[in-house]
Formats: sequence, structure tokens, C-alpha cells
Amino acid sequence: MGGKRKDVKKWIRSLPRSKMAFPAAFDERVKYLMCRLYAPAHPLLRGLLSSAGVAVYPGRGNYLLGKLAPGRSLTDFVDYLVARGFGNHFMAWRYEGELVGLRLVENFTYQYHLRLFEDGEVRGHYEYTPECSPVKHVRQVDMEHRRDEFRALFKDWVVPHREGTAIG
Repeated sequence: MGGKRKDVKKWIRSLPRSKMAFPAAFDERVKYLMCRLYAPAHPLLRGLLSSAGVAVYPGRGNYLLGKLAPGRSLTDFVDYLVARGFGNHFMAWRYEGELVGLRLVENFTYQYHLRLFEDGEVRGHYEYTPECSPVKHVRQVDMEHRRDEFRALFKDWVVPHREGTAIG
């Protein structure tokens, strides 16, 4: 198992980073640059805080979208998403069982964020980017499910979750 987990981590690190256009407004440029300076340290800080029990995210969070369709592989699904503009979101916190977090940046202010789990579960939401508003991002201000937009993107890749039913 150790070798397989190592291969998965290597694959995740090889995914393209999410892209964000350089903002036009001066204050947004300052936030963008500060975030770029902090970004390389985030995975290390996340790991240290998680190990210390300070930033542990139990469960899986909200915004369940569904489960990877039978016969579909996670790597192929990620390739499909990357081809549509999603990229690895290294600055995201991690939930139990999460393999990879991807985001599609709409503009400097908003992004679509997907979390893909080891068992094929897919969760996603629309939110402020951490570059634009780190506090609103962390506090999940104005976060939206956007279920229909995700389902249109997924096509037959994901079996949609129906509210009020168990997943599995």
C-alpha cells in the first residue's frame, strides 16, 4: 500500500496548478502577490497544523455532488477536468479521505472548487478565491452548491447524489 500511496501523491503533485489571471486593480495585485509568496509554504503549514490537531477537518464537508460513475477511473476524470480548465488547488485544506482538490478560477474573486475522495465521492462548491478574500474564503461566506452547473460539466462521469438518499 505504501508504494501505491506514494505513486498517488506523485501523480497529484504532477497535476497542473490552477491558473489565475493577474488582476488589474492595485489592491488585488497586492493580495495576489502576497498569496503567491505564501503558497509554497501552505502544504507544509497545513501538515504541521493538522499533525498538531489545530487544523483537522473531520468528515468531508458539505456540498455532496455524487460518486464517480461505474467503469470510470479517477485519473481519467481528473484528466477530463484539467482539459476543461481545472487545476490542482494546493492551498486548500484537506478532508479525511480526500485525494485531490481541483479548482476552476472564474475570475480573481470567485472559483469552482472540487474535492475528489478515495472512494470516488465528489464534492464541490462555488466560493471566494483565497487570493481575493482569505477571510471570506476560510469562513465560507457566500459559498454556494451550484449543483446544476457541476452536473452539466460532469455529464456521465458522476452519478448524481439525490438529496435525502444515502450514498454508497
